[in-house]
Amino acid sequence: MERNPGCEFDLSWISNVNINSNAINKSVESIIADKILKNEYEAAWLLKAVTCIDLTTLGGDDTESNVARLCQKAAQPIHTDILEGLGFKEDDIRTAAVCVYPSRVKEAVNVLKKIGLYGKINVASVATGFPSGQMPLKSRLEEIRFAVEEGATEIDIVINRTLVLTGKWEELYQEIKEMKEACGQQVHMKSILAVGELDTFKNIYKASLVAMMAGSDFIKTSTGKESVNATLPFGLVMCRAIKDYQETLGYKVGLKPAGGIRTSKDAINWFILVKEVLGKDWLNSELFRFGASGLLGDIESSLYSFVFGRKAPSYVFTMG
Repeated sequence: MERNPGCEFDLSWISNVNINSNAINKSVESIIADKILKNEYEAAWLLKAVTCIDLTTLGGDDTESNVARLCQKAAQPIHTDILEGLGFKEDDIRTAAVCVYPSRVKEAVNVLKKIGLYGKINVASVATGFPSGQMPLKSRLEEIRFAVEEGATEIDIVINRTLVLTGKWEELYQEIKEMKEACGQQVHMKSILAVGELDTFKNIYKASLVAMMAGSDFIKTSTGKESVNATLPFGLVMCRAIKDYQETLGYKVGLKPAGGIRTSKDAINWFILVKEVLGKDWLNSELFRFGASGLLGDIESSLYSFVFGRKAPSYVFTMG
């Protein structure tokens, strides 16, 4: 698949945007309504969801040991007994990536190299003054370069929300473009919009387009630190921006909802939304990711119930 190279900034593309909030909310209700999956189909979708997870630890108390546990869980995200019950081997399913702070990238790289999965499980690093983005641009770019030098294969940048709220769209474009250049040719860049802080659906749509014009490989809803994070209405607006961009320029850009996605039902609803708006091509880790820390445990519990016909004991699923 050809990656999004971006394009020249086009103010006219975002100047005449009108979005009806009530229509967005009703559209989401219509898309999700009455979509009930049979158990075997639900299990298949949940396994697919696991392969699209960026398994994340972004705590102030992160240590080398919990980064190591995160990587081990990414390598074997579902208990062997459950996979066998579903007809899979233990190395058939792994998460798409682990996501950590720049200072923890080297630790994640070392663990994944040790178990032979570096390059098969991506190492994503947040950067650019995560979560606020309120640092000088020079510092934000240096943070990207540091994470890449440490071995990150994906960078999750945060945009400067102030530029959105003040309508400085070309400046936003230039910042994101410089961030993409700092990532280099081999590293994929996800642009976190922090949609809960952008005030309007119109701003979310415009920020999505500008991030794609600047060369983003993915657009991502949230840092997970905002008071409002990944909601389906926000996701619909972003999906429509992705679709408009693809129909206009021919390039496919990925979507990563993050923050507040905790249950199997949440994951399936996001799949339904993406399939209905963007199509089946987006239902894989090249174009769709979940940013999550707690989602995997709920999926594993749901799969346990499907395989064994009873609720999983609370002690079964731990990170270590």
